[in-house]
Amino acid sequence: MGSVEYNDMELMICVASRVFEDGASVSVGTGVPCAAVMLAQKLYAPNLLITFEAGSVAPLLPTMPLSVGDSTTMRKAIQTSSTCEAMEMLQRGLIDYCFLGGAQIDMYGNINSTVIGNYEKPNVRFPGSGGANDFASMSWRTIVVTPQSPRRFTNNIDFITTPGYLNGSGAREKAGLPKNTGPYKIITNMAVMDFDEDTKKMRVESVHPGYSLNDVKKNTGFELLVRDDLKETKPPTKDELDILRNEVDPFNAVIGRRAE
Repeated sequence: MGSVEYNDMELMICVASRVFEDGASVSVGTGVPCAAVMLAQKLYAPNLLITFEAGSVAPLLPTMPLSVGDSTTMRKAIQTSSTCEAMEMLQRGLIDYCFLGGAQIDMYGNINSTVIGNYEKPNVRFPGSGGANDFASMSWRTIVVTPQSPRRFTNNIDFITTPGYLNGSGAREKAGLPKNTGPYKIITNMAVMDFDEDTKKMRVESVHPGYSLNDVKKNTGFELLVRDDLKETKPPTKDELDILRNEVDPFNAVIGRRAE
């Protein structure tokens, strides 16, 4: 049997879809996070409970929504409420996972999606937090999906929009955030990272096919820890790609993008 061809975006979505256990709850936005949870629900976790920050709870998504307020996010939902109620679900500890991206991420999983450069006179200004700070502060586990490059993975982070482990072990709790919460997995086009239990520093868990550990390190602007049981990521399966391409994203709205 020959190998199945796929692009980096498809790889990241397929790998992310395998994270969730059946019956878990996840708050998502549009794009890659939504594609990953839709694929997960169709293949691995049929009872995955999806919520959107606009207020939809447990919809059955027919196609990829254009925004968190798209009417498709409310199809057959058990509840259509408001952003306030969506955030209150997080505050009550009802959301197991959230999905985020960002322009920069550091070794402790802190994310910048606000500015590049000086805050008052930035080189680039991004949309900012939206619900990302609330998601990562209050959900139990945060998953980040982003392409790997030294520009993105840097300790010279210009602004912390969303807290990871701040400056190390115990820092989240000292800042008043709930215990046992924080970054869980970082999924890139090259690898999957988790975080060391003691230091809370980013650690390579598996390397994707076609890349080496050295490739991952060269594309990271800080020193990465490496798990003793480092693995090779399983590539996308034919079933994953068929469902992703034909049911989840048939118009290539997400999988047609370049991971950069």
